[in-house]
Amino acid sequence: MSKTTFSSLDELRALTGQEVAVTDWVVIDQARINQFAQATGDHQWIHVDPERAARESPFGATVAHGFLTLSLIAEFLQSSIACQGVRMGVNYGLNKVRFTSPVKVDSRVRGRATLLTVEDLPDQAVQMAWSVTVEIEGQAKPACVAGLLARWYF
Repeated sequence: MSKTTFSSLDELRALTGQEVAVTDWVVIDQARINQFAQATGDHQWIHVDPERAARESPFGATVAHGFLTLSLIAEFLQSSIACQGVRMGVNYGLNKVRFTSPVKVDSRVRGRATLLTVEDLPDQAVQMAWSVTVEIEGQAKPACVAGLLARWYF
């Protein structure tokens, strides 16, 4: 999927309540899982020990950290949408987050983003509320469903 660039905030605002982006698939391989474990200090065997996970885990393989899955939302939004005139964007917070299905190693995931609200803020900024679903290819149940708050500064 190519990035959709909106020519104005009003153009994006017109899509409130609608799905705005469906991203490309991203492979979650063992190297990415290990890098996340290294960055966060979360070396639990279900993530980083393929042999033990194959033997002892109910999933039969290593699985991505839930927070790794959640962290992909920033990549998904940044790679799929932009708006002309935005100087910078920041993640402002999260609302309800649920990890509804594990992401097994070598799975492919993608994001679906629905724009819920756009609120004007002082200093030429807006706050957007997004509902983002992280899907796992071939699975009926998503990996994660989250409410993201993001701010753009113009």
